[in-house]
Amino acid sequence: MNKSTIEPGEIVIRPARREDVARIAALILHGSATETMTAAQIDAESAHPDYLRAFDEVEASPANHLFVAERAGLVLGTYQVTLIPGIAARGRRRAKLESVHVAPECRGQGIGALMVAAALAFAKAHGVGLFELSSNKSRIDAHRFYRNLGFEQSHEGFKITL
Repeated sequence: MNKSTIEPGEIVIRPARREDVARIAALILHGSATETMTAAQIDAESAHPDYLRAFDEVEASPANHLFVAERAGLVLGTYQVTLIPGIAARGRRRAKLESVHVAPECRGQGIGALMVAAALAFAKAHGVGLFELSSNKSRIDAHRFYRNLGFEQSHEGFKITL
């Protein structure tokens, strides 16, 4: 794959299917800022049955939506949108964008921007008033990407592993 920008209509954004799970897991593993796995290790890890279990759980949740970006039958990217009802701001619905990953050889071609645009359109169609995401502090290129798409770094995030 070359680094040229994709042509309109070349990429199809669609809901993920169970048969996409190993490829989705591999994309996420390739995109992890802390992973130092070989291609063989990524292939072995992405075949772990826990990914299928996780997919089934996401698919069963009416609030969670997992998507892929596909070109000529090959999954090149993935993202998840979670719809979150709330009390704040008179019940404004929020959406959280997570696990945005594009195949390393396809980065810089506009696929990520297409996925984010599709995620925003999906959220608007579902009555969302606030769209948010978080990104690992070490992913400087991802931060620049999101700022270039109009996102503001308005909050400091926190997490705890349970």
